[in-house]
Amino acid sequence: MAILNSVAALHSDIVTWRRDLHANPELGYDEHRTSAFVAERLREFGCDEVATGLGKTGVVGVIKGRKAPSDADIRVIGLRADMDALPIDEAVDRPYTSTTKGVMHACGHDGHTAMLLGAARYLAETRNFAGTAVMIFQPAEEAGAGAAAMISDGLMDRFGIEQVFAMHNSPGLPVGRFAIRQGPMSASTEGMVIKIEGHGGHASTPHKCINSVLVGAQLTTALQQIVASNIDPLEPAGVSVCVFLSGSSGSVVPQTAELRGTIRTLTTQANQLVKKRVHDIAAGIAQVTGATINVTYRPGYPAMFNHAAQTDLAMMVAKEVVGEDNVLECRPSLGGEDFGYMLQERPGAYICCGNGDSAGLHHPAYDFNDDAILYGTSFWIKLVERSLVA
Repeated sequence: MAILNSVAALHSDIVTWRRDLHANPELGYDEHRTSAFVAERLREFGCDEVATGLGKTGVVGVIKGRKAPSDADIRVIGLRADMDALPIDEAVDRPYTSTTKGVMHACGHDGHTAMLLGAARYLAETRNFAGTAVMIFQPAEEAGAGAAAMISDGLMDRFGIEQVFAMHNSPGLPVGRFAIRQGPMSASTEGMVIKIEGHGGHASTPHKCINSVLVGAQLTTALQQIVASNIDPLEPAGVSVCVFLSGSSGSVVPQTAELRGTIRTLTTQANQLVKKRVHDIAAGIAQVTGATINVTYRPGYPAMFNHAAQTDLAMMVAKEVVGEDNVLECRPSLGGEDFGYMLQERPGAYICCGNGDSAGLHHPAYDFNDDAILYGTSFWIKLVERSLVA
């Protein structure tokens, strides 16, 4: 556990960075202070190259090993940390509580950024590897597809990245444990907007109206049958109606209604089936009620799939850091993660790091567990040194 001992000496610095970032959160594509903070640290560490402005506010640090690269399959590895915060008011008073009203690091991206900075500092000092480690600090993971923006700005080709990895903290998973799986890790996320046109009128004459609220209620209930009745019980999927907009008076039957929600699937086949059933159900209810129903979709993030060889590598490295019994196989999540864009471009893997008994992600009382820093930072270091061998 020599790496952990070395990282322990850096722990207080990494905690200081993390808490500074937590106190100064910024939303997606507005991470100007955060990006400047990251770039300044990378230059202090002596990175061979520090590039800014990828995907608007993304930062990349390049560290070259001191060993001559061999004919190994991999000579350049990318490590990604997300930097953006969430539009949430922090509910707990801490010495480093957010100083920006309505914005907080409620998903641990402050911790992800700090851990990768810690790894960058160590790797820039030791350079005990052959090849190149590319530190990717990504904007706008939460809603803006910052991964896709960095790719569009040439991330993969400009830095010659051959494999790419990411890490996310996991509340409920004990500190000192990792979780990972081969194949699907997170779902595709697609927004759903359903507009209903009925026939408004006075509430005293419902027989002369087509009540868009009633139509929307029937549709909301019917859509919940898709996963229960049409999807294989062993196939994770989700259909949720989360917004219902209609009406302005207790005595007026509203003319229109709008439903908004999300579709979450792990496979293309399930996605196509769910959307077909949404259209079938909408058409059926429209025919029965006489309303006009229009369904549209808003593309979200793709499903995220861990590649086999890279998952095995990440699992091996995690076991070196915390021991075999502390590396678990996790279940796929129906949450969204834009690292899926990077895994469409290059083979790689996404691993979860235990955050202990904390509040859940996106909760106003959430906080990243600083005890996890030792394990996450050590994992990054070991991953580079095991991947890039002479």
